[in-house]
Amino acid sequence: MSDHAMGIPEGADDPVAPKTHPAGEENYTSEGRLKKKYYESELERLQEELVKLQYWIQDQGLKVLVIFEGRGSAGKGGVIKRITERTSPRIVRVEALPKPTEREQTQWYFQRYVEFLPAGGEMVLFDRSWYNRSNVEWVMGFCTEQQHQEFLRSCPEFERMLTRSGMIVLKYWFSVSWAEQHRRFESRNEEPLKRWKLSEMDLEEHRLYTKYSMAKDTTFQFTDIKQAPWYVVPSDDKRTARLNCMSHLVSQFQYDDVMPEPVVLPERDDFPYVRPPMGEQTFVPARY
Repeated sequence: MSDHAMGIPEGADDPVAPKTHPAGEENYTSEGRLKKKYYESELERLQEELVKLQYWIQDQGLKVLVIFEGRGSAGKGGVIKRITERTSPRIVRVEALPKPTEREQTQWYFQRYVEFLPAGGEMVLFDRSWYNRSNVEWVMGFCTEQQHQEFLRSCPEFERMLTRSGMIVLKYWFSVSWAEQHRRFESRNEEPLKRWKLSEMDLEEHRLYTKYSMAKDTTFQFTDIKQAPWYVVPSDDKRTARLNCMSHLVSQFQYDDVMPEPVVLPERDDFPYVRPPMGEQTFVPARY
């Protein structure tokens, strides 16, 4: 156990993935990290598969919901960025809902999420989701115990309703150890350009690390259902976490390559045209 993890109750710290070499020992550094060249080649390959998958989702009219949850700094945003880097935002879109408004706080809890669910031919990535209630809200005291218990009863039924309607629901929990979370928060704190990523909520979450473990355990106990199980992604190593998650995502579909063939660009139509004087336009200064 590291010095940073001292004092954490047994079982409360997220386990670190064992140092194995499933991709072949030659593709790892002496410290057990994926080599950059191999990581980038696999990332490119998986992004190509995600592009194929998006066309299949559109072609088949599938409704796909992917939920990303986990501790602060666990790497949810990083994998979402890599998933969407090459895909079309018209097919694969990200939803990260802000704090609920005063009106939304009076609604049925799941109501504000419903309008962002995927229609046919769409994949929606939720960067955090309705699981705020059983994690952030419960840990920080933003909901009552009655609201928490009602969520744990209702959530499995809500997700079963979604899957019965034909929606594919995938849930990923990004797991990070206390020591690694501490290191990442310190890194953000030391770099002025990253300091905006370190909020007061992050500091509270770090302080309440053990209570977040309790929240996660309770969430899994009630909501790890066969129709929409939780998939845990150990993320102390960001490279392997990203590739493992993306690989698992594409493996959940039996899809064909329906990417469109290259098109023939049309010839230009000629029209009579006289350019106005260039001096009438304002250009940005040429500083580079």
